[in-house]
Amino acid sequence: MTGSLIDLYLNYLRVEKGLSPNTLEAYSRDLRAFLEFWSEKPLMAFKRSDVSLLSKFLTEKGLSSRSVHRALVATKGFFRFLLREGLIEEDPFEDVTLPSFLRTLPHVLSEEEVMRLIEEVDPSTPLGLRDRALLELLYGTGIRVSEACGLRLEGVELDLGYLVVKGKGEKERLVPFGEYAREWLKEYLEKARPKFIGGRDPGFVFLNPLGRPMSRQGVWKVIKKYALKAGLMRVTPHTLRHSFATHMLQRGADLRYVQAMLGHSDISTTQVYTSVNIQYLKEVHRRYHPRP
Repeated sequence: MTGSLIDLYLNYLRVEKGLSPNTLEAYSRDLRAFLEFWSEKPLMAFKRSDVSLLSKFLTEKGLSSRSVHRALVATKGFFRFLLREGLIEEDPFEDVTLPSFLRTLPHVLSEEEVMRLIEEVDPSTPLGLRDRALLELLYGTGIRVSEACGLRLEGVELDLGYLVVKGKGEKERLVPFGEYAREWLKEYLEKARPKFIGGRDPGFVFLNPLGRPMSRQGVWKVIKKYALKAGLMRVTPHTLRHSFATHMLQRGADLRYVQAMLGHSDISTTQVYTSVNIQYLKEVHRRYHPRP
């Protein structure tokens, strides 16, 4: 019974809230963990005192504090849904303060490291040209890897210098890009992309050699390949997104503009980059102040 209600809630999140498949997968995983904890007990029996027991159970399973917090948030949303649908009489999470987690600072590359990564690409081949355009666009816009994979031709305004991307919840936003990204993207679209199309054009910007849209895993492999060649560790597509935001703030960009470009609905999500920026400023102070 509980399992079917979880499926009903996930369907509600997909249809009504427009959550992405990746987000839905995370919700499903978290709620299955709750289901494992609560087993066959009726949902009506879950009380406020059981929240801390659930938290302890998740911790003992080896989940990080961040993962425990996310699972509790997912379960809280599930019970709120059940209350709204009249399937339970009271919300066990009402007035419950969820345990906080340690917010780790994102790993970022220096500007010099980003250049080393990008310069490892040999653009003399169609695949190399695609990879160069991909890396330039990821770093030049800060878009998510899923947004790059889902980017369509009609969403690229080369002359005007902006993209129309679909972010989380299928929300569209305009993202500007600079001259480097524009030139490499133009080169790729004109000279390399047509060589990947065997039959019907799928309409996506970044294609694999079979003419299909690049997958998230495909983009990860591309970045890992050039990171290894450049001697860089822990580089993922999200590392370029983090680096984009950090470098923008280091050079004086307003936090709210960076928030808009990243597609964050809550500015507190973007504020983590100010912490990175403070670390950078402290390093500059230590290096150059006469009395560090």
